[in-house]
Amino acid sequence: MSETSAGVTEAPQERGGAGREATGATIRLESLTKRYPGSADPAVDSVNMEINAGELVVLVGPSGCGKSTTLKMINRLIEPTGGRIRIGGEDVTHMDPVKLRRKIGYAIQSSGLFPHMTVAQNIGLVPKMVGWSKVRVAERIEEMLDLVGLDAGEFHGRYPRQLSGGQQQRVGVARALAADPPVLLMDEPFGAVDPITRDHLQDELIRLQHELHKTIVFVTHDFDEAIKLGDRIAVLREQSHIAQFDTPEAILTNPADDFVSGFVGAGAALKRLNLTRVRDVEITDYPTVTVDDPLQEIFNKIRASGTNEILLLDRRGRPYKWLRRGDLMRARGSLARAGTLVNDTVTRDATLRDALEAVLTDNAGRVVVTGRRGEYTGVVDMETLMNSVQEMLEADRLDAMEHQHELEEARSEQTRHEQEGREGAAGAAGGGEAKA
Repeated sequence: MSETSAGVTEAPQERGGAGREATGATIRLESLTKRYPGSADPAVDSVNMEINAGELVVLVGPSGCGKSTTLKMINRLIEPTGGRIRIGGEDVTHMDPVKLRRKIGYAIQSSGLFPHMTVAQNIGLVPKMVGWSKVRVAERIEEMLDLVGLDAGEFHGRYPRQLSGGQQQRVGVARALAADPPVLLMDEPFGAVDPITRDHLQDELIRLQHELHKTIVFVTHDFDEAIKLGDRIAVLREQSHIAQFDTPEAILTNPADDFVSGFVGAGAALKRLNLTRVRDVEITDYPTVTVDDPLQEIFNKIRASGTNEILLLDRRGRPYKWLRRGDLMRARGSLARAGTLVNDTVTRDATLRDALEAVLTDNAGRVVVTGRRGEYTGVVDMETLMNSVQEMLEADRLDAMEHQHELEEARSEQTRHEQEGREGAAGAAGGGEAKA
C-alpha cells in the first residue's frame, strides 16, 4: 500500500471481495470547495479524494465538519463554489443537475419516500422518469423488492405510513438502486432506527454490495458503523480536511494522529471484531424439525441427534423455537406450549461483534445464523467465537512484535550511522592535527 499524501493511501482490494468485477464508477473530487455567503471560512475547503469503482467509502467526522455537504455536492444537491467532480472520468461539475441525479442513487436517514405513493410507485419513479417501458419498470419493482428482502405480494401496494422504520429504509434503498445507477450516496441512512434494526440494515447493505458492486459513499457520525461497512474510511476534520483516508484495519492499528485516535477511542481490539464476518468462521449445522413434523418424529430426531436439543423451524424455514425433550414431555406434546423462542439471530454478513453480543445474551451460548429471508443456515457458538478472537489477538501480538523488531533495527541502523559519522569526523580532525 503506497502513500499518496499525508494520511491518504491508495485504495486496496475491497474487503472480502478480491477479484470481484465492479459495476460502479470511479469518483474523483478535485479541490472541491463550498463557501456560503456571509461566512468568512468555507464549509468545505478544497477536498481532494479518489474513490475506486465498486468501493464503499465512509465519511466520518464530528458534527459540522462538512461531511454531508461534501456528499451532497457529488450529486449537486448543494452546488460547489469551486473545484471539480468527475464520475467515471466525466466532468459532471456543470452538467444538468437533474440529469445527474437520475444517474446517482440517493438514500437518506428518513428514507425520503413520497407518502402519497405506494411502495411500488416509489421504487418505480426514477426508472419511469428516465423512460423505461411499463413492463420493464414492473419487473424492476419486483426485482428490487426481492433484493432488499421484502415480499412483493405483501408490500407492493402498501404506503410508507404502513411500514416500520426498517421497512421504509429498505424501500428507500430499493428506490435509490431502481434505475441501476453506478453510484449510491447514503447520508446517515440508518440513523433513525433502533439498534437491532440498524444492525440488520447494515448487514443487508453489506450483502447488497457483494451482489451489486456499486460505488457507495456513506456518511455517518458512528465510527463503529464506519468500521463495519467501509472498504476505506475518510476521517474528516473541520471543513472536510482529511485527517486520514485508509482501511479500517490501518486506522485501528495505526491512527495518523491524536485527532484520529480520538475517533478510534478505547477498545480498539474489540472494535476489530467488526472487521471479521460470521461467514469467515465455522458455522455448524444443527438438527432441525419443522412445525409440520409429527411429534413422534420430533422425539425420534432429538434422540437420534445425540443432543438434548433441536431447532424448530416455521413453515418458511425460519428459526422459531429451541426444543428440549423435557420441554415436550412437560407440555404434553404440544408445540405451542413447548420450547424457548429464538429471540435473536445474525446473518452471514454480520460481524463477529454482532455475533458475540447475541451469544452473550443466550443462556446456552449460541446464535442462529440466517439467510437473506430469515431462513435457517446454521449455528455459531461461543467456543467458535472465542477461538476466532484468540487467533485475532495472537495475530495482533505477532504484528506488534514484528513492528517492535523493525523499530529496534531502525534505531540500531541509525546508531551505527551516527557512530560511523563520529568516527569519520574524529579521523578527519586527527589527520588535520598531524599535518599541522
